This record gives sequence, C-alpha cells and structure tokens, in this order.
Amino acid sequence: MIFKRKKREKRDLSCISVLNPHSVIAEQFRTIRTNIEFTSIQTRLKSILVTSSLPKEGKSFTAANLAAVFAQQNKRVLLMDADLRKPAVHEYFDLSHHTGLTNVLLNNCSLEEAILPTPIEHLELLPSGTIPPNPAELLSSSVMKQLFYEIEQQYDMVIVDSTPLLPVADAKILANRTDGSILVVLSGKTKIAAVKKSKEVLEGTTSKLLGAMLNGKKEKKGRLYMY
Repeated sequence: MIFKRKKREKRDLSCISVLNPHSVIAEQFRTIRTNIEFTSIQTRLKSILVTSSLPKEGKSFTAANLAAVFAQQNKRVLLMDADLRKPAVHEYFDLSHHTGLTNVLLNNCSLEEAILPTPIEHLELLPSGTIPPNPAELLSSSVMKQLFYEIEQQYDMVIVDSTPLLPVADAKILANRTDGSILVVLSGKTKIAAVKKSKEVLEGTTSKLLGAMLNGKKEKKGRLYMY
C-alpha cells in the first residue's frame, strides 16, 4: 500500500482514519485491515508488530491508524507502545506516556492502572512508561512474556509499535512475541539494502511477515495519492 502523509505543524497528528474516514489514506488502512484478516483465516493472528528499518519512516503513524480501523469493527483493541527509547504513539491521542509498559514490567503499577482510554471507542492505549536504561532486557524478560499472554486473553487485537529494526534488538525480540509483523518503508528514503536486511531479520523470527507498507509517496501533478 502507498499513501502520502501530509505535513503538520504539530507532532500530535491524531488518527487520519478517524478524523477523515472518507479519505484515501483511511480507505487504504481499511484495505490493509482486510488483507490482514484474510491472512488469519486459518492461522491465529491476535497481535501485530509494526516496525521500520530506521527511525522516522512512519511506523507510529501506521500503528495508530491500524489500531483505529480495527477498533472501528467493534473489536476490543490494545495499542501497545513498546518503543522504550523514543515513544511517540501517545502523541496521536494527546495522552501521557509517563506511566505504562515499563512500570508494569517493574511491578510499579498494575496493567489496569497503566492502560489508558482513547477518544476512539473500543481502542485503549498502553503507553511506554518511564524510559528505562535496559529496554532490550525488559522486553526479553519472562515478565514480558507473561504480560503478553495476559493481554492477548483480554483483547481481540493487539497492535505493537516498536523501535526501528536495524539499530537495536528490541523489535526483533518483540517479533518473537507477536503473531505477525508489518515493515513500514518510507518512499525516497529507505534504502533497498535496509529493506532486504529487515526482511531477513523478520523472517528469522517466529512472527509471520505480513508484508511491507510504502509510506510518504510523493504526489504527482493532478493526483493527490498514488496507491
């Protein structure tokens, strides 16, 4: 899927899928949702990792909007911000990230206390929480494994926003926790070599690589979107 993300003055971008449900972008996210559902007809698919090769390629934008369109089906959806280095998903809903995943893993609060409601019906957010000095160790812990099990029992779908795949090990660790993964690629920026390397890394995990999504395609004269 290919779509253009418009520039905004603020980093709080909100969810285009909700603010402008009739836009081409929103329609593309609904199409992606349908394609994901087709892949899970015979295979259990309750958790999806959204990652990219490198920073600033649109993974958080993708995760937020994908979670929103799943929630629009009246499914109970949890959007988990597992980027424990530079969390951003909370900004799409104008929420705080100071208490969240890391606090639960360190037993500083309960899961129920950390999860926040969003303006979107059926969609809840588990923010990143306090940024830790050892993100990879926390994500690979037995506590994280147990937490994931509990969350998947409570929700119909879990969308996980992670760190970029190539700079650190966090996303690879999370890919072994989730049922499927999506690689976000930024048009005109992401190198082919980086995409190939990312594909190899994801295929080496237990997560099913669902596909790649091309973000930020430049518009051509007379056309708003290419897809």
